Amino acid sequence: MKLLNRYLTQEIVSSIMLIMVALLAMFSFFDLIQELESIGKGTYGLNKVLMFVLLSAPGHVYEVVPVAVLVGTMYALGQLSRHSELIILRVSGISIATIARSLLKVGLIFAVITFFVGEFVTPYSEKTAQRLRIQATDSVVAQDFRSGLWVKDGRSFVNVEEVMPDSELMNIHIYEFDDTFHLRTISDAKTGRFDGENWHLKDVQQTHFLDKTVKSEFFPQAQWQSLIRPELLNVLLVVPEKMSAWNLYFYIHHLSANKQKTSRHEIALWSKMVYPLASLVMVVLALPFGFLQQRSGGASAKIFAGIMLGIVYQVLNRVFVHLGLLNDWSPLMSAVVPTLLFLLAGLTMLFMAERR
Repeated sequence: MKLLNRYLTQEIVSSIMLIMVALLAMFSFFDLIQELESIGKGTYGLNKVLMFVLLSAPGHVYEVVPVAVLVGTMYALGQLSRHSELIILRVSGISIATIARSLLKVGLIFAVITFFVGEFVTPYSEKTAQRLRIQATDSVVAQDFRSGLWVKDGRSFVNVEEVMPDSELMNIHIYEFDDTFHLRTISDAKTGRFDGENWHLKDVQQTHFLDKTVKSEFFPQAQWQSLIRPELLNVLLVVPEKMSAWNLYFYIHHLSANKQKTSRHEIALWSKMVYPLASLVMVVLALPFGFLQQRSGGASAKIFAGIMLGIVYQVLNRVFVHLGLLNDWSPLMSAVVPTLLFLLAGLTMLFMAERR
């Protein structure tokens, strides 16, 4: 069995890696074509475009691993079936369940790779890529509204017109309310930098709304204590789906503490937990196609079928995320249903293949 496991692992892994490299090359080429339009803006030259594409690659690795596992496993099993090696295994008394256990070990390897890349590599590389692009094109961090970024901080609402790539805040407006939701103070600062504990503001103009009067003050410098941290602002550089589970958890806690909607980030967090398991599900789904190969279809047909199934899986994931947001479904259900459907389909096909 050790020899069999080693042989199957070698064949499956080599096919998966081949498919993964092909998919990564395709997505990186699309990224390159898209970024070529921005060449010439500021200092954004070809060398920085290539660096941006390279830094974006880990995000594509995270996305394509399940598809690569599905297509690679189907292709490898198809080749084994074509040379009658699967028939020899079955005649030797090795059941489909035994073969499945061997292949699941390969799926587990890629599940761990998916989790590691999604949790530790993609958030950092994606943030670095966006910072590189923003700095080179003389842009600012993406803004939620035309007036800039709005953040709720306790009883205050904070408006930041621009967030620079180094987390420096430009043109800050702080609206402070009392317990009865009456506006008491408006603070306008030109810039703000975080010193490790507090925000250091410059050129601060404060307007105090008292019971019957309005009082204005000017401070060249001021300290601002806030729950807002540069780590929270960094989420503007990375979409929730590419954030780490750790950052998602703390950002959800921040949004909840300020009574803000957390549905999208909760779904992204559960997806982070469930998505790596898709590699195991894809192995289960691909295994029956190896035995169908004995009777019908060629390798190209199986590769095409695998790509279509992979596309359907990715589309279902996106559809259920949006349906969950629109209908306020449970974040866990929105994240896990597509994977469960594919697992059910794979187990059903395995059962039918075993009955034959």
